[in-house]
Amino acid sequence: MRPLVFITGASSGIGQALALRYHHAGWRLALAARRVPEMQAWLETHGVSPELAHCYLADVSDVNSIIAAANECLAEQGVPDVVIANAGISIGMDTQVRQDLEVLQQVMNTNVVGMAATFHPFLHAMKNRAVQMGHSQHVGTLVGIASVAGIRGMPGHAAYCASKAAAIGYCESLRGELKPEGFKVVTLAPGYIKTPLTQKNKFPMPFLMSATDFAEAAFQAIEKGHSFKVIPTPMAWVARVLRILPNTLFDRAFKNVPRKHRSTD
Repeated sequence: MRPLVFITGASSGIGQALALRYHHAGWRLALAARRVPEMQAWLETHGVSPELAHCYLADVSDVNSIIAAANECLAEQGVPDVVIANAGISIGMDTQVRQDLEVLQQVMNTNVVGMAATFHPFLHAMKNRAVQMGHSQHVGTLVGIASVAGIRGMPGHAAYCASKAAAIGYCESLRGELKPEGFKVVTLAPGYIKTPLTQKNKFPMPFLMSATDFAEAAFQAIEKGHSFKVIPTPMAWVARVLRILPNTLFDRAFKNVPRKHRSTD
């Protein structure tokens, strides 16, 4: 039987590009998002047969919703070999504005709690399958889509940077916890990818990459089992510099970065 990949946020952008790359590699698809009609239309457009792909209604900011979608996948398609927690949102916030505290909570719930809730339902199922098949060395692969924005806190991008830094830390912790049990945990940190999520950005986006090119690089990184990878490579060099840049130089370099758009903009 063909291997199975479960992808959240699969109705557009990175999630959709990853789905197409895995389809071209011969995998079965389990696609989860809030917009099921868009996913179904996309599958029809690309000639993906219903036997090879199922769509599940899920809102990753709602723990019960994503767990229900995961359980549907397990019942209808079986245990995935790779689970990709890709769904995320990017909204600006201003800590001086009371209602923006809810924005921060929304972003954290989607980008961090939603990632954990995506992985949660599959852990026992993957372990049980490995026991039954006698493959205890490799149980399954969990992939967290973080962002290079999680490496340093950019002025005006507090909610998004905080959520992606938390996602990186969460995946790193999870990697250490699950490695002895045979899991691989892969953290991918995209730079600027041309998607509906980045179209509203009002600031320069160096090394802007197409979603298709990102999906190819991501697929290769997942197959090789990279623990952490920034994509594209030039952005990885920038990330290394940002990590070691003293605060005074960092603050000076990024003091005029435009604020990320807020929901009311």
